[in-house]
Amino acid sequence: MSKAGVVRSAPDPESAPVPGGQWPRAIYDILKAFDVRHMSYVPDAGHSTLIKLLNADPEVTSNVLTTEEEGVAIAAGAWLGGQRSVLLMQSSGVGNCINMLSLPVIARFPLLMLVTMRGEWSEFNPWQVPMGRATQPALEAIGVRVMRADAASDVIETVESAATLAYGADQQIAVLIGQRLLGKKKW
Repeated sequence: MSKAGVVRSAPDPESAPVPGGQWPRAIYDILKAFDVRHMSYVPDAGHSTLIKLLNADPEVTSNVLTTEEEGVAIAAGAWLGGQRSVLLMQSSGVGNCINMLSLPVIARFPLLMLVTMRGEWSEFNPWQVPMGRATQPALEAIGVRVMRADAASDVIETVESAATLAYGADQQIAVLIGQRLLGKKKW
């Protein structure tokens, strides 16, 4: 709902304006090329186009999470069931799943997380800043490899490399999608 209380329909993901270009569609294409058949997510404006694309795909099973840590366990279960998955979250959710990340790290399950960043570029909400600063160090401390994309030109190569490491080498990878790439959040 808008501030005036008017319900607006969601734009078509194919035609929705995306800051920095069509990188969500490129990520979708990469995930399809890697035969990702499962997505878990906490709703997030930065991932909204990618979420819409994956939700519209009849070959992809989606889980809306109540907390990000559930997505780590669901990704492990999907892998044990023979499916590749991706976990979408915002940087503020990384702190919610640090303890659960020991599961894929110790058991060596592949894990691909795409994390939209907050608390960086033009952040208006001071509550987002501490976790924005702590996201990469926290992930690295638990044993997750971190890659970063701060420009649209970096996204394709970074996500493709991360997917190769996750699904080909059973690694736990988080791709941090910089807030500058996402654009300034407007309220």
